Amino acid sequence: MLTRRAVLAGAGAMASPAREVFLRSPGKGTAVMCSAYYTQRTGVSMVSIEQRISRSDTIDAAYYRHSSDNGATWSEPTRRVCGEKRPEGMWRLHPRGPWVDPRTGRYLEFWIEGVLPTDDPLEGMRQWNIFYRVGEKGPARQLIHKGREFDARHPLPGVFTGKNSVMIGDVASRPFSRRDGAILLPAVVAPLDSEGRLSNPGGGYTYHDTVILTGQWKGRELEWTASRPVKGDPARITRGMDESTLAELSDGRLLCVMRGSNDRRPHLPGYRWISVSSDGGATWTGPTPWTYDSGAPFHSPSACSQLLDHSSGRLFWLGNITPSNPRGNRPRYPFVVGEVDRGTGLLRKASIRVVDDRAPGEDELLTLSNFTAREDRKTREICVHMTRMFAFPDGWEGDAMLYRIMV
Repeated sequence: MLTRRAVLAGAGAMASPAREVFLRSPGKGTAVMCSAYYTQRTGVSMVSIEQRISRSDTIDAAYYRHSSDNGATWSEPTRRVCGEKRPEGMWRLHPRGPWVDPRTGRYLEFWIEGVLPTDDPLEGMRQWNIFYRVGEKGPARQLIHKGREFDARHPLPGVFTGKNSVMIGDVASRPFSRRDGAILLPAVVAPLDSEGRLSNPGGGYTYHDTVILTGQWKGRELEWTASRPVKGDPARITRGMDESTLAELSDGRLLCVMRGSNDRRPHLPGYRWISVSSDGGATWTGPTPWTYDSGAPFHSPSACSQLLDHSSGRLFWLGNITPSNPRGNRPRYPFVVGEVDRGTGLLRKASIRVVDDRAPGEDELLTLSNFTAREDRKTREICVHMTRMFAFPDGWEGDAMLYRIMV
């Protein structure tokens, strides 16, 4: 069980989340991230994806395991190549996980890939594209907007491979099924300025706009379109709108929760940001700070988060809330879960529960982020796959953990 809890409203109101090691790191200098996903619309068949990392924004290797008993036992791992030297540079692939379409039962898997000329992770800002497959053994497809003007080098409006990129921000940016069966995929675009160069109006480490990609089935093929971008105010958000997550409110509006940042301008408040769509995801309101149901804002670092629909009909949010203003990405603890009001789209303060936090004596470099959550089909618990990661200067460390939250 967890060794420490931060004092937040609602903490301790229910049983404490349980924590166990899901997969241990192979050794000092390498952290391991591992998530598990269901592979069919019903039943308990699963796949887990292990990712090994030793530096920021780079996957050294990925390993796939399968389970037929809801994760009680797993097959031997199968390696997936995530890096390869090519004449034009280093080809890199980052898995973003599978998803099963609840309407058709089709299995989809998404990832990003690109060729980095000198293998600098920041070169991905000009090179990443989104790929997917239909079926566990289906052919790889690049996600390209419908229309004759779009192709592999110009896959979306405003995206030109080699100048800028489009990507799925992190594994918590999960696809979402609209009421009419359309698939919504949250993504981010590195915008260009008026002269066709990467734009960074906020002056932070990187800068992104959020876009929501809509996939419509045409037989067994998907036809994709992109929403208008959701743009942050660079005077308030230094890295734009990133790593979004989606849910539907009780009146049919769509809620998008996004990562913001005060990187390099720590006097700005670090918030979580939201935008709402009333037309199925084609257009979105300008982003505003997300608040509790009381109307009070809360502090959140620059990190991913996830909205999770539960079979009970409740809507949960998982991410980081800090007791004071963060500085860019840090601190990425404590990690919490809370319930979202389906009517207002606001976070119910009284429901906030701490899932994990930095324990006494642990290094302040602890990162509780880069996670994905799912509902266990047998127990109805929320299962969170997250690594307790330490990005030490002499090498990254961290085991992949599994947290079970009763709701």
